[in-house]
Amino acid sequence: MRILICDDDDLIINQLQKYLSDFFDQASLKCPEIVTFSDGESLLSDTGEKDILFLDIEMPGMNGIYVGKELKKRNKNIIIFVVTSYAEYLDEAMRFHVFRYLSKPLEKQRLFRNLRDALHFYNTTTIKLSIETKQDVYTVRTSDIIFIEADGHKIIVHTKENDYISIHNLQYWLHILPKNCFFQIHRSFIVNLEHVTNFDHATVHLYNNQFTAYLARRNHSSFKEAYLLYLESTR
Repeated sequence: MRILICDDDDLIINQLQKYLSDFFDQASLKCPEIVTFSDGESLLSDTGEKDILFLDIEMPGMNGIYVGKELKKRNKNIIIFVVTSYAEYLDEAMRFHVFRYLSKPLEKQRLFRNLRDALHFYNTTTIKLSIETKQDVYTVRTSDIIFIEADGHKIIVHTKENDYISIHNLQYWLHILPKNCFFQIHRSFIVNLEHVTNFDHATVHLYNNQFTAYLARRNHSSFKEAYLLYLESTR
């Protein structure tokens, strides 16, 4: 994991570094690499992994809104904390799906609470699973799995890149998939909530309407509740 801080105020950078170190120390975890930037240009030119970012809005040159939008285009899974004294930027920041909004001066315990949520989200979206077929074993990110389908005697794992015929049954997949991201909508379908485009009482459309899965009527209410909770957790 790599954590980035982008702020033109050295005091904020130092404070964040100290708080992050304290957080991982208290949790008895190895502190990840922490990289700091004083402007948006240098952050955007950085070629390293960007997992969690603490981003100031008011900076010389490129402002944080522009930088955040650019980084989200490059990696939709980046977790962005907006850190600013200016509440008027909140609405615009939320449009590119920042994870949390932290106001200055930073409050340590609030930062800790939100960082725990961020780490849970990070671990969920970066989990890798093995798909065993009759020919080979493939490793994919759970976030790349769109849905899993039982088609007769075949279990098909549909991913962004390929479809795989798994040797394991649907119950196996229900057991190993993260419960907060996947939902069994029908006896033949488990869907990744991340890839839901829209749904009605009978069908769920996935991955920009490229796929359609059946939604059992008895599951509609519980699926809707799970989907709304998922959306809330990613804001």
